[in-house]
Amino acid sequence: MPTAAAPDGDGLDEAVTIGVSIHVPEPYGSQVQDTRAGHGDPQARSIPTHVTLLPPTGTSTALLPGIEQHLRAVAAAQRPFRMLLQGTGTFRPVSPVVFVRVEEGAQECRELEAEVRSGPLARELAFPYHPHVTVAHGLPDAVLDEAQEQSRGFRAVFEVTEFVLSLFGTDGVWRPWRSYAFGRG
Repeated sequence: MPTAAAPDGDGLDEAVTIGVSIHVPEPYGSQVQDTRAGHGDPQARSIPTHVTLLPPTGTSTALLPGIEQHLRAVAAAQRPFRMLLQGTGTFRPVSPVVFVRVEEGAQECRELEAEVRSGPLARELAFPYHPHVTVAHGLPDAVLDEAQEQSRGFRAVFEVTEFVLSLFGTDGVWRPWRSYAFGRG
């Protein structure tokens, strides 16, 4: 899959995997990626630091124009909000994930996630939605413990003004494809 494609989807495979997320801005995004890489997380550099709104979802390229129209409408109805990332948590023992908590902006993420995951993107989730930023995933318990302890002091505050539609490449890398600014019809 190319790193960029024409707005109408030209150049994409017939089937694509998409995701929608709030990207964590710099310098915080790189700090989390560096932390993930430092713990040996093989996905550290292939996933931009983010809060998921729509998990990896397979779709047909032919459906992308309708999905984009849906996402534009969702974004147009949103207002910017403040996000505070602070403290840690884990999904263990259910899933080997350590994360930074969304302390402020979690309710806005829940509402936004519900809007994004409607219409052409309606789907069931494997787990209840819980906004977070992953700092370690799929690593041995001792490494997850260390990641959780080292991330306790992480703190990031920023304004959320958009969300991003990303495509999953055949090389295993997530790449931003379109961004949707809040409050624009």
